[in-house]
Amino acid sequence: MRSKAGWGGKIFSSLLYYLLSILGFKSYLEGLGLLTLSAVLPSLADYVDTNKSMSCCPKLIVILFFFSLYLVAVGQGGHKPCIQAFGADQFDGEDPKERNAKSSFFNWWFLGVCGSAAVTVLALSYIQDNLSWGLGFGIPCILMIIALVIFLLGTRTYRYCIKRDETSPFVRIGGVFVAAVRNCHTTPSTIAIEEEACGASHHSSEQFKFLNKALLSPDHHKEEGKVYTISEVEEAKAVLRLFPIWATNLVYAIVYAQASTFFTKQGATLDRTLFPGFKIPAASLQFFIGLAIVLFIPLYDRIFVPIARTFTTKPSGITMLQRVGIGMLLSAACMVVAALVEIKRLNTAKELGLVDRPNVTIPMSVWWLVPQYVLSGIADVFTLVGLQEFFYDQVPSELRSVGIALYQSILGLGSLLSSLLVSVIEEATGGYGRYSWFSNNLNRAHLDYFYWLLAGLSVVAFAAYLYFAKSYIYKRPSTM
Repeated sequence: MRSKAGWGGKIFSSLLYYLLSILGFKSYLEGLGLLTLSAVLPSLADYVDTNKSMSCCPKLIVILFFFSLYLVAVGQGGHKPCIQAFGADQFDGEDPKERNAKSSFFNWWFLGVCGSAAVTVLALSYIQDNLSWGLGFGIPCILMIIALVIFLLGTRTYRYCIKRDETSPFVRIGGVFVAAVRNCHTTPSTIAIEEEACGASHHSSEQFKFLNKALLSPDHHKEEGKVYTISEVEEAKAVLRLFPIWATNLVYAIVYAQASTFFTKQGATLDRTLFPGFKIPAASLQFFIGLAIVLFIPLYDRIFVPIARTFTTKPSGITMLQRVGIGMLLSAACMVVAALVEIKRLNTAKELGLVDRPNVTIPMSVWWLVPQYVLSGIADVFTLVGLQEFFYDQVPSELRSVGIALYQSILGLGSLLSSLLVSVIEEATGGYGRYSWFSNNLNRAHLDYFYWLLAGLSVVAFAAYLYFAKSYIYKRPSTM
């Protein structure tokens, strides 16, 4: 093991996270490079192939484009969880000062990601719309190369831990479930032997008691498999407790997906004139999400947390699950605001006789949409940062990158569920000469109904979340 000079000989982050981060960087860069190539090739083909002899070129470019997108997705899947887990592992959770700093790390990490994304939305939206898609994809590729170089320059200063001769956590946790099934007919008195041997302070928790079946006494059926300890069973229970929290946040992810889809479609119908002769791209409105995050995180970290800490004595001010719950409520409020603004937009179109003129800009300022973007950003500060810290902290230490991946999967699956929900509603409300909720003519559509539906689902999801969060047992309650 190697540690930074002066930081002591404690257990720090795994070398595996470092190596996987580099592999993720590599796939990410390859995907961005090919994406840039797929954007440049059409204009290059038009310049070279004046006789149209390369009739297959468009199909190859489409294949290359989608292959590039999937490669970027694979790169993100490896890069994001590992690099964030590696960064958080640079803090020692057993040191009170570093434990507080680790909680702040997730805030400032999210600020950096969203701040750069906000700038990117403004700059690249303009570049791609007015200059070149190739340049729009090429700039992120160059920036990723610079980021990789900077990351590698810090190699000698990072904290590492190389663990040897330990059973894989997947094997340990999976083995507990297998043993519990194998011992399903074991009597409680037999299981109690293991608990008594461990002492009263190590009694297993009351949740998921069926897993206690893995605590088969060493004097019974040795030949049938490994005997698991209280700590190993509790580790399996800790992982199982994560899934209700994971599932109840899927509705939040569905709401999260609307900022880059229907919010943008709303903005495209409104007056986006910033000053005479210049209109802001509809997609650039997402800048206000990043701006809200950049402005609110310092207030949260430097003002809210210290004040809350004086009342709760918790290093992070409030618990991770309390933080997530506040964000879920703000997300529901965001949908209510979005629905009210959409009603205003529809009424304006109706009053001015623009219902059947979808290509005419509605004389209503695009700034009406800013509150819902701002609420979305503030909700992200609570829920997304809270989920990152929660899934990192509550999984076994060897699975922290998997914990971050679980958080990422909420957003990915939520986006898919959003698409599925839209498809189902489109099928149910459209057809037979009717305008669906998502008609191409937004003046005939009913995005307001959809937003009210999401607000209702958010309230239901929050109620379910509250039920599971109240009974949740933290893996390390002393640190939270």
